[in-house]
Amino acid sequence: MRNIGIKPTDAVIAQTIIGMGNSLGMRVIAEGVETESQRAFLEKHGCTLYQGYLFSMPVPIKQLDALLRQG
Repeated sequence: MRNIGIKPTDAVIAQTIIGMGNSLGMRVIAEGVETESQRAFLEKHGCTLYQGYLFSMPVPIKQLDALLRQG
């Protein structure tokens, strides 16, 4: 995801992977989402599951559970 919006070929690769997954009835999860513009790009192209520093740094499972309970 790092070069989405910088290198056009990376955007094409991401769109292709999202399209293939969706065509096969799979849920696609984007890893390494760090900016809101990356998240918006993914959503625009049919990927609505993400993980990365935009949402949280890696945390131990107990801390994750507490974060999820807080909303």
